[in-house]
Amino acid sequence: MRKFTNALVNFINDESGPTAVEYAVMLALIIVVCITAVTTLGTNANNTFSYVGNKIGGSGS
Repeated sequence: MRKFTNALVNFINDESGPTAVEYAVMLALIIVVCITAVTTLGTNANNTFSYVGNKIGGSGS
């Protein structure tokens, strides 16, 4: 029983588990921000290229 108690106390005092969870949450948030930024930039670039393409194509006629 003493061995089990020591193992439980060591597990509770070990902070590597919560630290790993914190890093995982931060990584998930960074990924979400990056995906949102890339999507927004892609949409803006697509709109810009479409606008320029329409202006170039429309000026020839």
